[in-house]
Amino acid sequence: MTVGLEGYLAISAILFCLGLFGVITRKNAIMVLMGLELILNSANINFVAFAKFGGMNIDGHIAAIFVIILAAAEAAVALAIVLNIFQNYKHVNIDEVDSLKE
Repeated sequence: MTVGLEGYLAISAILFCLGLFGVITRKNAIMVLMGLELILNSANINFVAFAKFGGMNIDGHIAAIFVIILAAAEAAVALAIVLNIFQNYKHVNIDEVDSLKE
């Protein structure tokens, strides 16, 4: 039993929808970051699936590795911002944060 392109695209669409739901509805900054990671992972699944079913070229895998590197950098910067928000406001609720103070 093999999984076709439609299976990969369906899983990717489900992950994208869950990530978008998490980004839109959550107030906690950590949950918003987790939703963003789900969106990036759905893009990775698309890149690798289209590379596999589109002639096995390496371009999709290179794009997926680039997205993984981008996600790691985004997580490091975003977590530094979240820690600064927590240090100043004693919570990570993004709706109640107006600006970062010194």
